[in-house]
Amino acid sequence: QVQLVESGGGSVQAGGSLRLSCAASRNTLSNNCMGWFRQPPGKEREGVAAIYTGAGYTYYADSVKGRFTISQDTAKNTVYLQMNSLKPEDTGMYYCAAEIFRSGTYCYTTFLMGRTSNYWGQGTQVTVSS
Repeated sequence: QVQLVESGGGSVQAGGSLRLSCAASRNTLSNNCMGWFRQPPGKEREGVAAIYTGAGYTYYADSVKGRFTISQDTAKNTVYLQMNSLKPEDTGMYYCAAEIFRSGTYCYTTFLMGRTSNYWGQGTQVTVSS
């Protein structure tokens, strides 16, 4: 079992920045996938960014490349999402998710792009106004 607790959401104007945090209940040094997903109002959940914790490989949705950065602090079992140059279309509920003992390929194809995960946080709201 993995418990995930997100924090750091809020409201910001377009062009601003926010940093989300996701604290995991287990050691993240293993080959796990951890990542962020979002669900805009009235739309399906979509993958935003993922990190393969064993090697530190990162993966991003095209819509956030160059603006968002996912990182990890293995000493704190925490994954971060730094969001810069925020746009109104980034508005949504952001969820942290994790899959344990997976490969880097799985992290991109199934976890991030397939939006498949066994463990989810409760979500944190991000609102970007124009």
